[in-house]
Amino acid sequence: MRIATSTENGQQELGMVIADRFYPCSAIDQTLPKNMSDFLKGGEKTMSALQEFEHALVQGAIERPYHLLQDTQLIAPVPHPSSFRDAYAFRQHVETSRRNRGLEMIPEFDKFPVFYFSNHQAIQGPGPIPCMPLHLNQLDFELEIAIVINKSGINISAAKADEYIAGFMIMNDFSARKLQMEEMKLSLGPAKGKDFATAIGPWLVTKDELEPYKVQAAAGHIGDCYDLDMTCKVNGRQVSAGNFASMHWTFAEIIERASYGVEIVPGDMIGSGTVGTGCFLELNGTARLKDPNHKDQWLNLGDEIELEITALGKLSNSIVLHHS
Repeated sequence: MRIATSTENGQQELGMVIADRFYPCSAIDQTLPKNMSDFLKGGEKTMSALQEFEHALVQGAIERPYHLLQDTQLIAPVPHPSSFRDAYAFRQHVETSRRNRGLEMIPEFDKFPVFYFSNHQAIQGPGPIPCMPLHLNQLDFELEIAIVINKSGINISAAKADEYIAGFMIMNDFSARKLQMEEMKLSLGPAKGKDFATAIGPWLVTKDELEPYKVQAAAGHIGDCYDLDMTCKVNGRQVSAGNFASMHWTFAEIIERASYGVEIVPGDMIGSGTVGTGCFLELNGTARLKDPNHKDQWLNLGDEIELEITALGKLSNSIVLHHS
């Protein structure tokens, strides 16, 4: 099931995407939630209700009003997460990025999954990403996958953690690298380099849709794992390629860590971290090692960025100047 949020005349509306159609929940049945927040708080009850209507619509058992997807303005499927954590779960990205800076692989990476909190009030969907001038100094994309929680819990074991995931989304964690590198010298992690925009979308894909892609987690790890190709194109040229199955720490293990002594609640969003080759910071560093004369590439005004992940769709954004 693909669940999306649309906007029209300032009004946000939850709905289902079936083929090339967007079915607003309000037009399907008045008992269904009208926004993503209520859908997630409803947990399994609202999930099952929506799945029943989706099955009926696909089978032609019922008919409901719809909008063509091409005529529908989609925003972030989860416009207002209750919190936003971003992990650091792909070994290739961490190892390569450290090598490019002349650093050994840090052994703590294999001991526990780490994450930082970012700005859950700066979530974007498909479309323009407004940037301030300082953001445009070494502006970067990050090719990631995000999950959102639809069940409360604390001290959740990795063996049960996948039950708390409502679904998966493509995520682009836009990063102002100049700002980020300056502030991280103070050893507090990224803040202003990250807090201006994170794009997710185009829809939330529920776990049942990903069953055909499920593979065994890596040895010694617990949780669902999926074989999903991940790519990024900038202005139509592919610059990045990876796979979700190469994620070292599973989302289940990240949830176990995140919920240790802390309650996670419906609406909490968690990013995977960058897949290997999934940002210019890593790509530029690798290219400079091969060729000292390499000219770094960064995102600029007017650039079009398209992230595509198997079964999750395409997330397209463009870089524009913030008019404050």
